[in-house]
Amino acid sequence: MEIHIVVEGRHDLAGQIYRQLREGIVEGRLTGGTRLPSTRDLAVQLGVSRKTTLDVFERLLAEGYLSARSGSGTFVAEGLQRLPAQRSGYVRAVEAARVQAKAKSKARAQPLWQQMPHGLSLPGPMPALAHDFIGGKTDKAPFPFDVWRRCINQAVRAQSRSPGTYREAAGEPELRLAVARYLGFNRAVVCNWDEVIVTQGAQHALDLIARVTLRPGDVAAIEDPGYPPALASLAAAGAKVVPVPVDADGLIVHKLPDHARLVYVTPSHQFPLGMPMSLERRVALLEWAQKRGAVIIEDDYDSEYRFEGRPMEPLKSLDRAGLVAYIGTFSKTIFPELRVGYAVPPASLLGPLCTARQVTDWHGCTLTQTALASFMLNGDFAKHLRRMHKLYGARRACLLEHLRGGLAPWFDAVVPTAGIHLAAYLKAPLTEAAVIAAAREASIGLYGLGRFHLRARAQPGLMFGYGGIAVEQIDAALNTLAKLMPRLAR
Repeated sequence: MEIHIVVEGRHDLAGQIYRQLREGIVEGRLTGGTRLPSTRDLAVQLGVSRKTTLDVFERLLAEGYLSARSGSGTFVAEGLQRLPAQRSGYVRAVEAARVQAKAKSKARAQPLWQQMPHGLSLPGPMPALAHDFIGGKTDKAPFPFDVWRRCINQAVRAQSRSPGTYREAAGEPELRLAVARYLGFNRAVVCNWDEVIVTQGAQHALDLIARVTLRPGDVAAIEDPGYPPALASLAAAGAKVVPVPVDADGLIVHKLPDHARLVYVTPSHQFPLGMPMSLERRVALLEWAQKRGAVIIEDDYDSEYRFEGRPMEPLKSLDRAGLVAYIGTFSKTIFPELRVGYAVPPASLLGPLCTARQVTDWHGCTLTQTALASFMLNGDFAKHLRRMHKLYGARRACLLEHLRGGLAPWFDAVVPTAGIHLAAYLKAPLTEAAVIAAAREASIGLYGLGRFHLRARAQPGLMFGYGGIAVEQIDAALNTLAKLMPRLAR
């Protein structure tokens, strides 16, 4: 490992090297246990004699900044803490210069990015809570990591035999084939493998479609309440985003703006309320888009977990005009940090989307894609989904039992047919803030629906995520909440 050390002139070489190494250790830039280059390698790197670097190491060893391990090398001593008081005048001057440069810098982001909220996704889990109903979280404990490890090992072997070249922007053919088969069998989305684009999650797919279809100033429509990261992606593409209200049948089509170039919808499991879009509304939306040549982005997140009712046909399967871009993700079926999603766009957008993918990052991680392809094609993904469907179904049932039972005087549940979260409206005079605060005092994490409303706030409510909380925890948390509610409702 090379260390950044600057040697100026030929005066006091050992002193210059000593001070910079010592400052790096004191400042914490060289942490305890870091292995340093040998005195010979460091001498070659800096163009000094080996005697000079030997003198420096001996002094630092004597002072306790370094430790020598026989046969292993020289390391930064463990247990040294960063000591700001010992910072040299040189280091203080560098820090002052950085502050001054930041203040004077003329580099400025566009106003859009200055105004963009930093936390685009759901809020993170509250710290040290016994029971947390955070949305968007999945349970990793039942995932077959032993099987996944074998898939990864197979992918490593395959990668070791392949040439060191860039791959297709649309993703590994094996994974695209696996996704096409899965969608055809499970979601009635008929497509060939070469019509599928693998992305870094559904958000990435949405971003690509937005940048390919929208020009700055174009109108894009989104459900209200809706998914904040989708709003952010459309705004980042320069679109004028118009919120459109939803009701019990989903997006209210006749309230769409006439000149919308793109519409983002979650028809299988409306986010965040959970109800599916009715067939009548689906047909109306497709007819509306066909008259205007507008693109529809159909986000089919977590629709794999259907617990009641007849599955509704996706917009993509009803589309005869080639206007629906279907997107999905493995974040809810496996886990979010996998960062793999997919898109099945209209044929006319396939080439431009692949080009856009090349422009941004060329292609995703081929190791993960190859492993996931094996996981799906071998049938292990289907087995995992069956296990998780049973697990999440029990949690959903427990949650609904409480909302319809002991919590019924204070909540009106919006019962979804699918997904791993559900919404419940609060009855007057309850407020989101009061219920969330009281629950947190009891070590229960609850989250309001208000942050998903893009225009005027509607009836207050909560979103209960049950992907990351066990049945026993749901039962204990909601029994406690039922005891708190009478006091809050006064």
